[in-house]
Amino acid sequence: MSVGVVGLGYVGLPLAVAFAEAGVDVVGIDVDSDRVARLNAGSSPVEDISDERLAAVADRFSFSVDYDAVSSSEAVIICVPTPLSNKREPDLSYLLGAAEQLAAVLTAGQLIALESTTYPGTTREQLVPILERSGLEAGTDFNVAFSPERIDPGRTDFTVETTPKVVGGLTPACTDRAAALYEQVTTEVVRVGTPEVAELTKLLENIFRSVNIALVNELAQLCDRMSIDVWEVVDAAATKPFGFMRFEPGPGMGGHCLPVDPFYLSFKAREHDFYTEFIELAGKTNQAQPAWCAQKVGEALNTVGMAVRGARVCVLGVSYKAGVGDMRESPALKIIEHLRAAGAEVSYFDPHVPRLESQGLTSLAQPPGDDDCDCACIVTAHADVDYEALVAGGTLVVDFRGVTRHLDAENVVLLGRGDRRP
Repeated sequence: MSVGVVGLGYVGLPLAVAFAEAGVDVVGIDVDSDRVARLNAGSSPVEDISDERLAAVADRFSFSVDYDAVSSSEAVIICVPTPLSNKREPDLSYLLGAAEQLAAVLTAGQLIALESTTYPGTTREQLVPILERSGLEAGTDFNVAFSPERIDPGRTDFTVETTPKVVGGLTPACTDRAAALYEQVTTEVVRVGTPEVAELTKLLENIFRSVNIALVNELAQLCDRMSIDVWEVVDAAATKPFGFMRFEPGPGMGGHCLPVDPFYLSFKAREHDFYTEFIELAGKTNQAQPAWCAQKVGEALNTVGMAVRGARVCVLGVSYKAGVGDMRESPALKIIEHLRAAGAEVSYFDPHVPRLESQGLTSLAQPPGDDDCDCACIVTAHADVDYEALVAGGTLVVDFRGVTRHLDAENVVLLGRGDRRP
C-alpha cells in the first residue's frame, strides 16, 4: 500500500512516519523545497521526529514538491496549515491550493482524507467541488473523509498511535475506507456520521480549552486585585474528584490550534445569522492576557523603585509551550512587544529557540543572573531551567506559570496573587 501525505510539518510528518513504521510506503509532498531537500537528506525539521527515527524508515519514504508523485497512492492525506488572515478570518489558501493540485492528478479509487482544522462544511463545500474538477465524482469514483488532527507537539504520552482518531466520511463507504486506513496506525478509530460532525468535533475540543483558559485567566486578574492566591484556589478546587477539570492561568494561549479554532466556528456561525458571543469573549480575554502580563512586569519593577523604561527585562521561554521550539501564536512575542513599547531593554533565554528573527534577538547562552537583568519573567516554563537557582540569585522574578510558587522568596511576583508574599 502507498499513502501520500501533503504537508510535512508538525502534523503531517509524524503521521507519515507512523505509516512508514507500520510498513506502508509513504510519499511526502511539501511546497517548501528546502524542507523537502532536508528530508531527502535524512534531516528532520520537526522536533517530535528524530533523525534516527526518520532513518529507520528511509526505505519506505520519498519526498517531493511535485504532486504527480501521489497520483498512484491509494490514499492521500492533506495536512496543510489553515491559519487566520489579518482580519482574524479563516485562510484556506493552503488547503484550496493543495486541492487544486490534487485534482490535476486524482485517479479513480483513491481516498482523500483532510486533517487540517477548519469550519464545518469545508470538506463538502470547498474540498469536494475542487476535486471533482478532475471529472470524477466524490463518493462514487473516489472517497473523501475528514479526520481532525489531534497532535500536541512535544507530548510523548499521547501520540499518533495512542490518540483516538475521529473519522467522518462523505458516505458510509467513505467512512469505512478512511477507518481502515487509520486503523493501521492508531489503536482506536471513532466513526461519526458526516465530515461536518468530525470538523466540529475538533473545534469543540479546542474551544473547550480556550473558554476554560480564559475563565481561569480572568479569575487570576480578579484574584490579583483581591490579594487572593489563584494558585491556591486552583489547587483546592482540583481536589474535587468530579465536576471540575484543572486549568491553570498563564500569559495567554499559543500554538497552531487554540488561538485559531474559535474564530473558525465564529466565522461559520455568522453565515447562519448566529453570533457565538461566549466563544468570542473567551478569545478576546485570551488575546488581552499578554498585555496584562506586561503590565504586571511594570508593577513588579515599581515595587523595587524602577520604571519599565530603561529596565533590563529578560523573558524566560518564548516558545508557545514547554519542551518545544514552536513559536506559532506565542504570547511571549506580544509580551516582548509591549515591554519594548514601554521602553524596556528586552533579552530572552530559551534553549529551544536560538533566535527570534522577528524581534532581532538571539537567546542568551544561559539563564540570566542578577547582574544580567533587573527583572526576569517566566513566560514558558521549560523543564531544563533551574528556577530555584534563578530565584536564589536574587533577581526580581515575575512568574506567569507558577513554577516558583512553592519557594519562600521575597523577590518573586506571581501572576494572580496580588502581592509579593510567598
